Amino acid sequence: MVTRPSPIELRHLYYFVAAAEHGSFRKAGTALGVYQSAISRRIRDLEDQIGVSLFQRHSGGVSLTYAGERFLRRTRQSLRTIHEGTRNAQTVGRGEEGVIRIGIFSSLSSGFLSELMRAYLKTYDKVQVDLIDGDPAEHISAIRQFRLDVAFITGTSTWTDCETLPLWSERVFVVLPNEHKLAKKDQLDWNELVGESFIVSDVAPGPEIYDYLVQRLADRGHHPEIHVQQVGRDVLLSMVAIGRGLTLTSEATTGAQIPGIAYRPIVGEVLPFSAVWSPKNDNPACRRLLSLARSMARSRKDKGLGRLPSKQKPHALPSQGPDLPR
Repeated sequence: MVTRPSPIELRHLYYFVAAAEHGSFRKAGTALGVYQSAISRRIRDLEDQIGVSLFQRHSGGVSLTYAGERFLRRTRQSLRTIHEGTRNAQTVGRGEEGVIRIGIFSSLSSGFLSELMRAYLKTYDKVQVDLIDGDPAEHISAIRQFRLDVAFITGTSTWTDCETLPLWSERVFVVLPNEHKLAKKDQLDWNELVGESFIVSDVAPGPEIYDYLVQRLADRGHHPEIHVQQVGRDVLLSMVAIGRGLTLTSEATTGAQIPGIAYRPIVGEVLPFSAVWSPKNDNPACRRLLSLARSMARSRKDKGLGRLPSKQKPHALPSQGPDLPR
């Protein structure tokens, strides 16, 4: 039966390096705050374990053998690797490094989400942030499968196996050409939009805006003319500028200045936004982001920012309705 050698303890390596650097067990013990006899015994244990003499003992102290010199180089490399690994684990554990994957359903041009990301990256500049655009259903599925750490989506509904934190609200804006007759007004209501032609993208949040328009205008007995375009958000806004139709957007997107278009808020239309994540997600970088988001949301509330006018209720997009499966 083969006897396994005893594992080398980390302190034995520290004692060995200290003795090599000081050329004396006594001086090594003083530097480490342990007795000389403890250093001597542990070095002897280490030599017994690896089966070679590491030091030559003499009246003036100790000096490395050839085997000891080679072992010292490797030991220093190993301890350096352990130190680096420890520091890396500590910074990741504190959320100071690592990767966070964030699903978004709002623009980063301005508003709460833009401010949140700017503040987060300023503090945790070594964290790699991956932003993924998509619709709420895609984000929730990705969160449940741990492909996303957190998503910022419209609505305040609860989702199975997920935590939801309402954070901020944004007004809903109509995007229209500068020369459109309604651009002369400071704000609009739905009755003024009856009969207008709209365009939406075929990717998020286009399908949600489509349903939103149908729902709001159907309440006024009108089925809107909506054309689905296979383009992204920026191209869609440029199409509005050349008169291809109107569209809707949230307040944060109005920070994107596209020549030839105007943004006008719709009276009484506000979208709430929430953070959604899995309670089983243990990513420290995600916990740091959520903590910062809570703090910013409280600060905005204390300052009266993002509050809804009296008797005004926020509206979720139709895909966020409570009658749909979670």
